Amino acid sequence: MDAAWRRWIMWGLLGAALTAGLVYAFRPQPIPVDLATVARGPLVVTADEEGETRVRDVFVLSAPVAGRALRIDAEVGDAVVAEQTVVAEIEPIDPAFLDLRSETQARAALSAAEANKALAEAELVEMEAELDFAISELERARRLYRTRTISERDLDDAERRYKTSRAAVATVKARLQVRVFELQRAQAQLMSPVQTQAAHGACECVPLLAPVNGKILRILHKSEGVVEAGDPLLEIGDPEDLEVVVDFLSADAVRISPGQRVIMDEWGGGAALAGEVRLVEPFGTTKISALGIEEQRVNVIIDFTSPRTEWQRLGHGYQVEVRVVLWEGTDVRKVPLTALFRHGEDWALFVEENGRARLRTVELGRRTGLEAEVTAGVESGQRVIISPSDRITDGVRIRPRA
Repeated sequence: MDAAWRRWIMWGLLGAALTAGLVYAFRPQPIPVDLATVARGPLVVTADEEGETRVRDVFVLSAPVAGRALRIDAEVGDAVVAEQTVVAEIEPIDPAFLDLRSETQARAALSAAEANKALAEAELVEMEAELDFAISELERARRLYRTRTISERDLDDAERRYKTSRAAVATVKARLQVRVFELQRAQAQLMSPVQTQAAHGACECVPLLAPVNGKILRILHKSEGVVEAGDPLLEIGDPEDLEVVVDFLSADAVRISPGQRVIMDEWGGGAALAGEVRLVEPFGTTKISALGIEEQRVNVIIDFTSPRTEWQRLGHGYQVEVRVVLWEGTDVRKVPLTALFRHGEDWALFVEENGRARLRTVELGRRTGLEAEVTAGVESGQRVIISPSDRITDGVRIRPRA
């Protein structure tokens, strides 16, 4: 009897141990989760966007007249002095090639000009001969008048003929000069570009002086070539007078006002730079995003408030990451944004209580891209679940992830 009881007791204990093992093996295990503690601290709400530095006042030098712009010897970055440094020169354009008809007409005009000049020279010879004769007649009349051989009227006639001949000579000389100029003009019409190449450098060029003190930012027309009036040649500005321009979405731009604090980082230097919004432009432009979506963008102009020594390596057209501070608090109860999710019409999160997840509905205040202000629903010091999966439900057992 004792042996039978002992066997029953042994088998009973073995069955209980097996049952306990099976229960332990198949019972729900705590779900590993990542936890974060609700804490109070600073919270800064910003509007973030990529910006670009630029010289505040960029002067574009354009060709004042059409002509041949000589090669610009200056280089980008060269310093210039206002109204002293010659940055470009323009000389007249070479004449165009003549087609056969135009050349024939020009040669005919040249022949006509040569003939008119020869005619004027012959007229001058004739008029000079008339003048010589008038002079001799006047001298003879004066001698005869002194001897009372001729009357005073005859003397007056001789003087009139002399003055008329002298005026005729002056007229013919002027006409001859006109014919000479006409001949030169006709010769110039036949001048080819090859003939003008030798005159380059000897003519009066139009110099372009730097309008301000600064440096050359860009050379838009480096090599020698023909330019039209108004063609841009180069850009000049002061690289020490920089500003930052950022094109924000119009929905963000309406929340930005002049005077707001700006944080600029990812510019290649060490510490972040400080700035201040100077202007929100009153008009927007339509731009196409990388995804092909039309967006309304508004330029926001920012001034540096950090000392020049901290950003002196920045130049025109450099990229910076800009964060305009829209709101900031120093003692804010906050949770990671990844702990929050929508629960019906409300925001909610899971709180860790005694090894179990508890659903809590919360009220939110300000939000950033990483954190959110919680005004009600949780207390400082409580731990919340970050990025809860669909396995997390109210009351489920959890454990911190190792």
